[in-house]
Amino acid sequence: MKETPKKTTKKKPSKAAAKAPKWSSDKELALAAARIARERHCTDITVLDLTGISPATNYFVIATGTSNRQSRTVADEISQEAKKQGHRRFGIAGYEHGQWILLDFVTVVVHIFDAEHRDYYNLEMLWGDAKQLTIDD
Repeated sequence: MKETPKKTTKKKPSKAAAKAPKWSSDKELALAAARIARERHCTDITVLDLTGISPATNYFVIATGTSNRQSRTVADEISQEAKKQGHRRFGIAGYEHGQWILLDFVTVVVHIFDAEHRDYYNLEMLWGDAKQLTIDD
């Protein structure tokens, strides 16, 4: 009996594989979060590089929102972008009140304050030895 060679067909990537997020670095996520805050008219946006300084995280993104509603919108958009970049949000705090929203992606932590709470907590002073990154377009 003569054997016929089997045809090999290329498998198409599954839908899940096609939708898999592109992985980005911590720095890329931090800068993307800062850009979103800027595009949504937050003020006084700062990105602190805490690599080697903090045992808990690598980057802080700090921004001041103009209203509770705006702060929540910025938080939502940053969370969506992080997901697209392959980062998982491990926690969120302050979302209901919008005075200080904290988004915890472990290696990147985003703080969206109102002006009063931003002045009071002054995170830049607490992490004064951290390098500040420039938000490029």
